[in-house]
Amino acid sequence: MKDIAENKTLKNNSHFASQQAPQLITRRAAPIFGILLALLVQISVPNSTLHPAAPRPYYTGLLLILLAVATVFFALSFFIPRLRTSLAYKGPFLAGAGVLVTVLNLITAKFALLPVIFFPSYDNILAIFITQSTLLGKCIWYSFRLLLLGVFWGITVGFVTGVLLGFSQKANYWINPYIKLIGPIPATAWIPLVLTTFPTPFGASVFIIALSVWFPVLLMTSSGIQNTSKVYFEVGRTLGAGTFYQVFRIAVPAALPNIFQGIFTGICAAFIALMTAEMFGAKYGIGWYISYQKAMMLYSGVYAGLILIALFCTIIITALFKVRSKVLNWQKGLIKW
Repeated sequence: MKDIAENKTLKNNSHFASQQAPQLITRRAAPIFGILLALLVQISVPNSTLHPAAPRPYYTGLLLILLAVATVFFALSFFIPRLRTSLAYKGPFLAGAGVLVTVLNLITAKFALLPVIFFPSYDNILAIFITQSTLLGKCIWYSFRLLLLGVFWGITVGFVTGVLLGFSQKANYWINPYIKLIGPIPATAWIPLVLTTFPTPFGASVFIIALSVWFPVLLMTSSGIQNTSKVYFEVGRTLGAGTFYQVFRIAVPAALPNIFQGIFTGICAAFIALMTAEMFGAKYGIGWYISYQKAMMLYSGVYAGLILIALFCTIIITALFKVRSKVLNWQKGLIKW
């Protein structure tokens, strides 16, 4: 009876798999259908005459590239199980994104249902990346340098201050009240004062970014150390561990999940501070570029800047979570990005 039941189960599973296979193939091919829809609309429906013509059909070229990439991934999914699973899961969403992009294209470029000056066509937005690639590259490098310096000093000072407050009751008594007063103030609120205090806008921008990172790193580091079980410290002292060992071999490793959470929050705040700081006195940078394009009423450049910010933030935060997954492998999956 048991063998008969097992055979029946296997037959049911194989029948279910055979029924699901066409559906799974359709899900994996969904991105291709979404891109084909966008390409069909772009080619068959002419742009409104209200929109200025782009030098070249950049959007059509981009769709052709994406179509080729999607086709290659679909073909590889028949041979790579991990890619097959990922594509079956993400395929419908990617197809939906293609439909959304197509609808926006119809509303803006094709029928000009929204003000043309504020909602340019995809071709004009993509043209910015080609015609102003040198300037955009310089702005990205300037913003990256600002962000790197600001985040470095913010994490460094925040970590040191957090360890001091979390481990020393005397430091907590004397310093913590001032931090409670200063810390919650948004870093961007200090811009008028900082610009008059620092000799250069670059130094002022680094300080504003560092200040935005400092408080969340400090807060989460001190909280993580204070929440560490006292038993660990008592065992360490019993075995002859000194203060340095207790701090960097017991307290800090135990507080690492909180420290990474503070760094993540601080970097998110740093992007806000970066964009705001660059709009006041900076010569280059993505924030400066968006402000400049807005002042010139060139909203295709504004959208190009926003796309750069999205890519810039996503790459940096993804890299942070990769590092976190390596350092805290035992906590993998608790916080996802």
